[in-house]
Amino acid sequence: MACGICGSDVMEWYRIKKAPRVLGHEATGVIVEVGEGVKHYKVGDRVFVSHHVPCNECRYCLSGHHTACETLHTTNFDPGGFSEYVRVPKINVERGVFILPDNVSFEEGTFIEPLGCVIRGQRIAQVKPGHTVLVLGSGPAGLLHIQLAKLKGAERVIATDINEYRLKAAKKFGADVVINAKENVPAILREVNENRPADRVIICTGALPAVHQAWQCVDRGGIILFFAVPPPDVKVTIPITDFWRNEITVTTSYGASPMDLAEALEIISAHKINVRDMITHRLSLEEAGLGFKIVAEAKECIKVIIEPHR
Repeated sequence: MACGICGSDVMEWYRIKKAPRVLGHEATGVIVEVGEGVKHYKVGDRVFVSHHVPCNECRYCLSGHHTACETLHTTNFDPGGFSEYVRVPKINVERGVFILPDNVSFEEGTFIEPLGCVIRGQRIAQVKPGHTVLVLGSGPAGLLHIQLAKLKGAERVIATDINEYRLKAAKKFGADVVINAKENVPAILREVNENRPADRVIICTGALPAVHQAWQCVDRGGIILFFAVPPPDVKVTIPITDFWRNEITVTTSYGASPMDLAEALEIISAHKINVRDMITHRLSLEEAGLGFKIVAEAKECIKVIIEPHR
């Protein structure tokens, strides 16, 4: 019934190696048929379906690194969310299907996966009450990070982007301060943050200048989270001596586990985060190409939703 276009869907270096395939992994819908032995779901149920699920048995899962699990990296539904119907494998049925409460629309449900990824990222980055959090990049993921950081009790959330439309959106969705990334971000950060850098820096763009800004914007004892990354042919140089002396942590997060998705659904159902107003475009399946173009250009848009039965 609905499927969001993710920023990763338009990253050619990330997706082209898997072509040809139907993309779309932020999907919600209605069950129209159940396989033999399915007991917990029935025809007519409104659901969100996770495309990747972990095995819960390997050394990575058992140590809490569910998104490093080989099973998670190889599972998927068929063919993809940008289609009218999908088939859900047994393991996904068992570990990745979530009933949508009546107060969660299909459109809102498409945010379960991206918010789950954000929840996982902020847990890894150890975002806590009282922190100053700097979010570099105010696209859909950045806006979710802003809202979640505020929900977690961050004292100050500061956001950047080069797009004035998205800077206004960052302010609308809870950023205390917004900074045009073309300006001197480290200097302005200190001005608005009691003359010190940020406790947590979350990189939500693959732009290399943002990485360089991150190095200059993290406080002693702070953590930098790569939520988004540059293309694989781009080499990142870390000022390791400075980081060593100041005990800076650089870490990454990828995807979401079933636990993260369950928490995301709970937050969306309780309306603790505003996802509805992040939707700027609703398009039919025939308009999917236009949707990809809008997301890739990243001008005056936030979240683009494809509705296959529109």
